[in-house]
Amino acid sequence: MIDPVDRHRLVYRWDLDKTYLRTEFDTVRDWVRTAFETARDKQTVPGAGALLREIRGADPFGIYIVSGSPEQLRRVLEAKLRLDGVRWDGLVLKPQLTNILRGRFRFIKEQIAYKLGAMLETRAQLPADTEEMMFGDDAEADALIYCLYADLAAGRVTPALFMRVLESAGAYPDAITRLVRLAEQIARGGRTRRIFIHLDRVSNVDAFTDLGTRVCTFHNYFQPAMVLMRHGALDPLSVVRVGGELLAEHGFTPDALVASLGDLARRGQIGGGDVHQLASYLARTDDSTLGPASRQLRVFAELLSADAVREAPEPPDDVIPEIDYLAFFAKDRLRAKAVKRRAMGKDPRGED
Repeated sequence: MIDPVDRHRLVYRWDLDKTYLRTEFDTVRDWVRTAFETARDKQTVPGAGALLREIRGADPFGIYIVSGSPEQLRRVLEAKLRLDGVRWDGLVLKPQLTNILRGRFRFIKEQIAYKLGAMLETRAQLPADTEEMMFGDDAEADALIYCLYADLAAGRVTPALFMRVLESAGAYPDAITRLVRLAEQIARGGRTRRIFIHLDRVSNVDAFTDLGTRVCTFHNYFQPAMVLMRHGALDPLSVVRVGGELLAEHGFTPDALVASLGDLARRGQIGGGDVHQLASYLARTDDSTLGPASRQLRVFAELLSADAVREAPEPPDDVIPEIDYLAFFAKDRLRAKAVKRRAMGKDPRGED
């Protein structure tokens, strides 16, 4: 039986670009267009706003956003989040201009030291028994960053290994010294329950299996909503609201939602008991509660009652693997380059 989280000591960490926002930055033209977009121009990944609103409604300890977007976009990004009805507790953006003026041009593309620094600084201010859920994407190294952060907080990564990873990532020497010191000072305790990775680049899920079941890749936001329900972080109504928005506003079908649950069950992220919990809630809830997508949600419930996913076994307890971070970093860098080339219309091997 899964140990439910204590929502009031649960912290969420979110990335923005390609996790929450539909952002393209593969070319100079993409960067220029992104820089001049208004808050209303920016497009939210379907279901992301709905899920963040439901998370806030569940009264967590905090929601902290760390983005690689430059500090100069703060006003626009904050306006966009407010337009979506999202409330947050911290928003860290990258001080690009400051580092450029210092001649630190490598900082522009470097993400590992930057994000880890922001997360460790926040962690130093949180209670030792804090539990965390994290959201990122497959465009860069979010899975690696979040796992490394979680293992640092749990005391599973030595300062020497941390230093070697930062050196491999191209971090500046003074940043390495600061981060190693920060990692040694944070309180040990709590745990990271799930690391959700949005497959914006449609990476192969097998690319992340070395990181264990703590990492849950997902194709749409109905999937993490369901996993959060399993952990006791959300109620069934919140899952239904996320699914309902996907159905009513983003062209999803009831079959697609059922298939999403089947995918989670095959990967050991949910079990038949979780499916029964959601189906039972739908069966006893009236249409006025289900909202504009009530008819489609009824079809979803009927499909769910007949689908084999309802008999999925209970997933085994998570086993946190001993991750070879240096090897995974090298492999993940190749994966990220390949999917970027594919997104730009080039052969994954780098040929036009």
